[in-house]
Amino acid sequence: MTVPYKRILTVGLAAFMLIATAVSGDASTPPVSSTGADGQRAFDWEIGTWRSTVRVLAEPLSETADEWLHFAGTSTVRPLLDRRANVLEFEVSGANGRIEALNLRLYEPQAKRWSLTFVNIRDGLPTPAVYGGFRDGVGEFLGDDQYGGRPIKVRFRVVRPSPDEARFEQAFSADGGTTWETNWVAVDHRIRR
Repeated sequence: MTVPYKRILTVGLAAFMLIATAVSGDASTPPVSSTGADGQRAFDWEIGTWRSTVRVLAEPLSETADEWLHFAGTSTVRPLLDRRANVLEFEVSGANGRIEALNLRLYEPQAKRWSLTFVNIRDGLPTPAVYGGFRDGVGEFLGDDQYGGRPIKVRFRVVRPSPDEARFEQAFSADGGTTWETNWVAVDHRIRR
């Protein structure tokens, strides 16, 4: 069974790296208000180390998309460049193997939004970035990608039920955003700041 690690973000999550790639200069995501006057510090709450439990849909966008794979491990978020960027190191494992990845988040002050780029260390390739920010405590990031040779939309959401817990969900849409299928759910609990 092949797990589409390279396409699974983001929490997370996605959330989900080292190379900032621009999908299309505008990614059709409007600026979203975030923590602080311009959103630059929207991810400050996440800096530190977290215990991560992850469910990954084994075969996204398939007619048999009902098998979930389970992983557990840690994610560590470090600030970069006076917190205008940060990097998340993600290491989880389970019965179906390991996922080791990075998520580079860059703040774009002119657009007042964040870009999130995921890199699976297995192949070292970045996925196209998703763009967005936080509104009313919920982060939403959207972008375009391909899966199985067809164009898809990608949505990554971040929700914080408490200061020391966060939930990251990634979903794909094969119909231009009319319907979404969640394929990645990570729940993080803070270990230390």
